[in-house]
Amino acid sequence: MQKKPTKRVEQSGGPETSGLAPTPPRKRAVPKPKVAASRSSDDAAGAAPAAPINIDWELRLGFLIHDVSRMRRSAFDRYLKPMNITRSQWWVLAYLSREDGMTQSQLAEELDLGKVGMGGLIDRLEKTGMVRRAPDQSDRRINRVFLEPRSKALVIKMRGLNHKFNMRVFDGIPEAQLEVTAVTLDAMKRNIRGLLRGDETV
Repeated sequence: MQKKPTKRVEQSGGPETSGLAPTPPRKRAVPKPKVAASRSSDDAAGAAPAAPINIDWELRLGFLIHDVSRMRRSAFDRYLKPMNITRSQWWVLAYLSREDGMTQSQLAEELDLGKVGMGGLIDRLEKTGMVRRAPDQSDRRINRVFLEPRSKALVIKMRGLNHKFNMRVFDGIPEAQLEVTAVTLDAMKRNIRGLLRGDETV
């Protein structure tokens, strides 16, 4: 009986092997998509802090404060011109209306003026009958400044004009924002005063 010839098995894609099972075809590796590894907390802790994105707002805030102060002074001086009183004189009267009998040193500090400049300012107000000097009762070397009756009537009128001026300046700004602005500026004033006194070096 004749034996049937055995068929040689060929593996497509792979070589023939005599006496061995056919070698399976090699599968082409499919590249996996790269996934960005998340940084561990340890890596994040050791990393350098990120640089500030933008500090232009600090410069802009400084310019805004300077510009608003300068423009407000110019506008207020023009507003007071018909009253024949300067802005510095008005501020002296305004401070005295809140705390009558302040010393010249206190007024100089509040208005950021030197003692000589404040002395000349009070001299002019005294000549026009707006204020009077009187020695301190406990220390006669200290002069206190008091409002005269004539200036008290002027202060009442000036407060009305000042309010009208501020309403023009504050037009369109909600009261809540104005309150936040006032608190912020007051805090900045305290910080700057500390710098001027040498509490901290820049």
